[in-house]
Amino acid sequence: MAAHRQTAGSLGQIPSVPIRRRVGNALFWGACFLALLLVVGPTLWLIITTIGKALPHFHWTAVSSDTVGAGTAGGLLNAILGTLVLTVGVLIVSGTISILTGLYLSEFSRGRSRPLLRGAYEVLAGIPSIVLGYVGYVVLVVQFHWGYGLLPAVLVLSVITIPYIAKATESSLAQVPSSYREGAEALGISQGWALRKIVIKSAIPGIITGMLVALAIAVGETAPLLFTAGWSTTNPSFALTHSPLGFLTYAVWEFSPSNSPINSANQLSYDAGLILLVFVLLLILIGRLIAARSRRYAE
Repeated sequence: MAAHRQTAGSLGQIPSVPIRRRVGNALFWGACFLALLLVVGPTLWLIITTIGKALPHFHWTAVSSDTVGAGTAGGLLNAILGTLVLTVGVLIVSGTISILTGLYLSEFSRGRSRPLLRGAYEVLAGIPSIVLGYVGYVVLVVQFHWGYGLLPAVLVLSVITIPYIAKATESSLAQVPSSYREGAEALGISQGWALRKIVIKSAIPGIITGMLVALAIAVGETAPLLFTAGWSTTNPSFALTHSPLGFLTYAVWEFSPSNSPINSANQLSYDAGLILLVFVLLLILIGRLIAARSRRYAE
């Protein structure tokens, strides 16, 4: 009887965690926290530094007037409008091609064509953007006689962003449960209708995330645009070729203290960095709202 009580009491006790396991667990969570700081820390430092440099001397003329000369006066309206036009152009061209590419690789490609096509856009993602910009300059600006303009810039930026959106689209479609497709097939629904109304809608949040990353990369590019868009102190026109346009990253680079000793130009550089930061944050916010709404609709 005593032995039985002793056994029952010992079974009711919670075994203590070995010291080695507790130390390992603490080290693991410490490493995770350190990795988080390494990611969040530079981001906060970048945001605080950009705001601290631009906000104390910021004037609304920076967003309401065009640049005058080499940043000696005026604002950045021409560069803001040029960046917006480039972003919309890349979204239309690159978004269309990339989504169709990811859809084909995920739903229709079979055999050896899938790894071949996937390898092609993965190699494209590894090519430096300045090389693509130079190729765009040689082929589009010089050989095709298009000159600096919107079309060469949009095409080069689209080539840069296509791998990211295509990969995100393919991965998002692959994560949609196969039961969705099987259920639609069992109900006699055509494959095209099921893809448009069921599969793609379920994958929209992931696709939008890929688009956000790609557009953020396109907005932050400088070298390819120097080769294809040129620079202009006037607002962008509807001409696709032979019409240079401004963009914000040019102002950040050209008017920075390392390239210009003029204080007014340096301030325009800081203002351009702040506007770019706000633009990317708004882009991410809008994308998150669309993704959240799409996710609720899909559920």
